[in-house]
Amino acid sequence: MAAHRGSQPGLAPSREDPPVWLGTARTIGLGTFSVFTDDFASFKPREHNMLKVEIVETVFEPRVGGSLYDRGVDGSECRWARVLAYDPPHRVLFSWDISPRWQIERDLEKSSEWEVRFIAEAPERTRVELEHRRLDRHGEGWEGVRQGVGGDQGWPLYLQRFADVLGKEA
Repeated sequence: MAAHRGSQPGLAPSREDPPVWLGTARTIGLGTFSVFTDDFASFKPREHNMLKVEIVETVFEPRVGGSLYDRGVDGSECRWARVLAYDPPHRVLFSWDISPRWQIERDLEKSSEWEVRFIAEAPERTRVELEHRRLDRHGEGWEGVRQGVGGDQGWPLYLQRFADVLGKEA
């Protein structure tokens, strides 16, 4: 079965093997890739927090080997993704280092990956595709990860908030 595609965020996960969640959003404006990489914190919900304290900032290190992490008010850090590929302005590939128990996964062989692709459709129009794949690598309980990232508070929320940020800048 093919992945469910559409023009609005909030798409359901597909039933691929390996499991895939694919959502798209269309954005207007220039610099879509740079807004995503330079201002990730502007659309990442602060309540998506695995720290024991409030998040002060979310940091995206824009390079292969960099991390995506939250820093708490007490200086603690939660590194929840690694940058596996960085190809401006076309794509960025991350690991998903969060286990089915919604804790940091220390065994990197059990990490899934998520890729964000930026496809120019017109001079000032970009399609953003977010694909979360290899979820079965998480092992037992991976279905809960798929349900979480595909649910209202998962990738559909991120894509909508990202489109909203771009709308404000247009």
